[in-house]
Amino acid sequence: MKIFDLAKHGTNVKTEFVAGFTTFLTMMYIVPVNGFILADAGMPMAAVVSATAIITIIACLISGFWSNTPIAMSVGMGLNVYFAYGLVQGMHMPWQSALGIVFMSGVLFAVLSFTKFRTWIMISIPLDLRRAISAGIGAFIACLGLKQLHIIVPNHDTLVALGNLGDKNVLLGLFGIALAFIFYSYRLKGAFILSIALTAILAWALGANMPKEYFSLPNSIAPIFMKLDIKSVLTLSLFPVIVTFFITDLFDTLGTLTGVGARAGIFQGDKKDDKLMKRTLEADAVATIASSIVGVCATTPFVESASGIEQGGRTGLTAVFTALFFVFTLFMLPLFESIPEVAIYPVLVVVGVLMFVELGKISFKRSDLATSAACFFIVLLMPFTFSITNGVAAGFIVYSLIRLAKGEFKELNLGVILLTIISLMIFIL
Repeated sequence: MKIFDLAKHGTNVKTEFVAGFTTFLTMMYIVPVNGFILADAGMPMAAVVSATAIITIIACLISGFWSNTPIAMSVGMGLNVYFAYGLVQGMHMPWQSALGIVFMSGVLFAVLSFTKFRTWIMISIPLDLRRAISAGIGAFIACLGLKQLHIIVPNHDTLVALGNLGDKNVLLGLFGIALAFIFYSYRLKGAFILSIALTAILAWALGANMPKEYFSLPNSIAPIFMKLDIKSVLTLSLFPVIVTFFITDLFDTLGTLTGVGARAGIFQGDKKDDKLMKRTLEADAVATIASSIVGVCATTPFVESASGIEQGGRTGLTAVFTALFFVFTLFMLPLFESIPEVAIYPVLVVVGVLMFVELGKISFKRSDLATSAACFFIVLLMPFTFSITNGVAAGFIVYSLIRLAKGEFKELNLGVILLTIISLMIFIL
């Protein structure tokens, strides 16, 4: 265990084992949830479930051995929603092309992670806009979950309306949301997977199809492995989409690492010289490229890593143990496929709320109309237009327009100007 230098970090194998198992319990939900989400993109759920487990194992191993931090990685919540409902359903893009978008954004992420350009783009964007993007994605995810549960439904006169609260499935969805909130608020290990299990059991008791078997041999990922279509996305019109996907991934990653790292004390305050942060970003970038090849959406560090850190995890051995535990999920396909949707989508609502709390950290001031207006449009347009791209683009355009109108040229650095031009390209092209 010399590679992890356990003694230097004040930990041991037993502690790292417990931390890895704790992290696994808290993020295990991603396997069935991602399967349901990408199935809505037309991808075979059985292959997606296996691919999700495989890429989680790969990403955690890369993170553990390369960065030596207790940061576990898997397919990003928010990124998978953008993939399925923004790119495939919203832009009517084949999922093979969407995987090409993931690959290209991963390559861009990797190039920037191994150069100083990553730091430049990161510090160029105002902190409040980064927080607004996280909050907007949270609103987008939560609205999607509520829509899938039919708690909110389309309405010709009011755009949306409250669903039929007398419907059995709607009530089950509300029950699942309540359970997820209660378990999470009490910081139970595996809060999400526990809420999914109990809601599924109740749904089965009320007539949903029960699983005929619980375990099987791992399903083949051949239907989605190496099916990415890179050539189709190498066009000028899709370049802004690649950049937007990259920015979304970058902010998601940095936000998670900042919060989790602060709790563990593993990252420095000055990210310019933080080697651990740099190596973790590099690991995430490489794993994202691998995810598109395996056949799923981009990876990102999981905030659930904090649960393992709370158990004393301090090195990459925690992430390695997490990876080993995810091997078991490869044999659980029959169980995952039998889980009713009403048990899955409540997790999206709760995850959305947890991301939305970033809104409270934004400094809304009358004197800073540019930031306030940009954040407003970012957060509002993501769920209303069903597009993360539209929200991000509108935010940068509004921000730059107001800064120019008020003559606040010092607030417009080269990075913001570049992203504003790309944002304009999104609407023009």
